[in-house]
Amino acid sequence: MTTDPAQLAEGGKRAFEGREFDKAAELFQQAAEGFSLGRNGLLAAEMRNNLSVALLKMNRPQEALDAALGTDAIFAGAGDLGRQAMALGNQAAALESLRRLDDALEKYEQSAELFGRAGEGDMRSLVMKSAAAIKLKTGRVSESAFKMMGALDAKDKPTLLERLLKFFLRFIK
Repeated sequence: MTTDPAQLAEGGKRAFEGREFDKAAELFQQAAEGFSLGRNGLLAAEMRNNLSVALLKMNRPQEALDAALGTDAIFAGAGDLGRQAMALGNQAAALESLRRLDDALEKYEQSAELFGRAGEGDMRSLVMKSAAAIKLKTGRVSESAFKMMGALDAKDKPTLLERLLKFFLRFIK
């Protein structure tokens, strides 16, 4: 078995794609440790985020949150807005699974703002839809409609269904 973190990361990605989430989590954890030992903090943080996603797929949200916490600061220090936004989105998803909806909403909104600054409209749209869903769950319907409108506006190429939804949401305001 290899100890090369890059090979472990590739194995983790293959396992994840094959829906072997437990194996993926193990490989991502090993890759993160290997990159940390090699003093490559950015790749270690990326592997911790991959680990977080695998743990969420296995319905282990607290461990997923623990894996992703702090990685946004590592990416911020490197000036990597896209990966910083992704890390915040992963934290938000874990918080949402833990039913800490106000905390999740805050992270989703931070993530959406960073995706917008990074020029990643589709990712921004996806995160804003998650934020809108939380607002809907918590009974804030008009706020949810505004979030969904923003999500649809952020989408680079909305589908026909998304354009129709945008049309109907205008009546909720």
